[in-house]
Amino acid sequence: MDKKPTREKKQAKSPQYPIEKGPSAAFLLSQVGAHAASKFGERLAKVNLTPPHAGVLRIVHNTPALTQQALATALGTLPSRLVVLLDDLESKELIERRPHPSDRRSYALYLTKRGEATWQEITAIGKEHQTSLLGGLTPAEQKQLTDLLQKIADEQQLIPHVHPAYRNITQ
Repeated sequence: MDKKPTREKKQAKSPQYPIEKGPSAAFLLSQVGAHAASKFGERLAKVNLTPPHAGVLRIVHNTPALTQQALATALGTLPSRLVVLLDDLESKELIERRPHPSDRRSYALYLTKRGEATWQEITAIGKEHQTSLLGGLTPAEQKQLTDLLQKIADEQQLIPHVHPAYRNITQ
């Protein structure tokens, strides 16, 4: 009786470091962060969006009537860099600019009905993303990881809830 050779599942091999020379926490944060950002971008691409789109929609959803200037400040970017991104969201009929209620010189940003529906899709994508990334951790470990990462973000004085990549928006 001939036995067919079995294939073993190939896994990425990592170098075997002595414990004291293993990868640093900073390297692992960078590696996991880059992986997480890439995977989130892939998930959003399925609905024809990018992470910057999702971030802007989140802020406008949570803060209707926000001006473009205030949004740029919240994101830590220049208003001129934000205009192209807002134009893109407006062309997709996800946001609209209306005259600001108390400042005739400014426009306020609002989600359209389509934008609200898209925001719900993004929320579901975000939950799926988190489950996929953190599935190997217990709920207690997930909370501990979140607390430790928040402590690092606070110490580094990162803008709460804003990805630092917004500083480099060039679209």
